[in-house]
Amino acid sequence: MSTTPLSPTDRTTLHRNRTRARTERSALYEILDDGLICHLGVVVDGSPRVIPTGYGRIDDTLYVHGSTGAASLRAAPSQEICVTVTHLDGIVLARSLFHHSVNYRSAVVYGVPRTVTDPDEKLAGLRAVTERLAPGQWKTARRPTPKEMAATSVLALSLEEASVKMRQGGPLDDDEDYALDVWAGVLPVHRTFGEPVPDPRLRPGIPVPPHIADRA
Repeated sequence: MSTTPLSPTDRTTLHRNRTRARTERSALYEILDDGLICHLGVVVDGSPRVIPTGYGRIDDTLYVHGSTGAASLRAAPSQEICVTVTHLDGIVLARSLFHHSVNYRSAVVYGVPRTVTDPDEKLAGLRAVTERLAPGQWKTARRPTPKEMAATSVLALSLEEASVKMRQGGPLDDDEDYALDVWAGVLPVHRTFGEPVPDPRLRPGIPVPPHIADRA
């Protein structure tokens, strides 16, 4: 796994609120490894599309998958794309509406993806996507059949060009506004999992596996 800093480019260098930028590659890994869904930005037939999708990471490669019939996945390897992952950590409530904000962690990755054709890498990419959403599920559920693999497209995107931006902390009001009788502070936002809901067609006697129950 690479420990080198993020390499700045024109489009990954922040020109506003530069103090929110992070240049450590470890910060990029942490954001990606804490997320569940990314947004894939791609141009299809001259029109921009932003597609929410699952993803997985292996070292410095990001993997996304979908149907071989998906227009976005067919178009992506021929162009520059953009993948984003964002975590909302809090609503920042200031004394003035102008200074309201949010605490967040975000990553933006640029590059030209490639369609994964090597069977072993394709399987590894699908495992990374599965384990990102449900750690432990790859060892529990049935593996994809050759027909299912043929119907699935996997894209690989290098993490070479990426930007990381964060905001943490309370509101930053104008000096004169601190005298206002208006509550100010942060409303934290947390991600939680509920109790697992069994499939109505689940055969009796099959318990919730520990790797799922432990997340509830």
